[in-house]
Amino acid sequence: MFSDKLRIVLVAAVVIYFVLILYWLKIKALNLKYSLLWLLSGVAMGILVIFPETLIWISKLVGIQTPMYALLIFAIAFVIAILMSITSIVSRQNRKIRTLIQENALLEKRIRDLESNK
Repeated sequence: MFSDKLRIVLVAAVVIYFVLILYWLKIKALNLKYSLLWLLSGVAMGILVIFPETLIWISKLVGIQTPMYALLIFAIAFVIAILMSITSIVSRQNRKIRTLIQENALLEKRIRDLESNK
């Protein structure tokens, strides 16, 4: 399915992908719990690059006409999963920020009340 040159380039790209993810984890640019989906997608890419027969087998199993369509569907599925994960993280952070703002406002009001009573 892949030529030898293309396979080498793709394996190098997957290795660089893992190095970047691990580097970002090391410098704490990514949290471990948020990077698991990225690591999972890297493993899936690695498997598909090293064993392209897997993609052919899966496309036949599911009934997709060509392996490239299956690859496109997998790519879209991973992008959707990562977007859902990021949306969940942003929503959670938004709730935390709102709570912190409210607590800060209450503390400021309390300080003003204490200062006005003196």
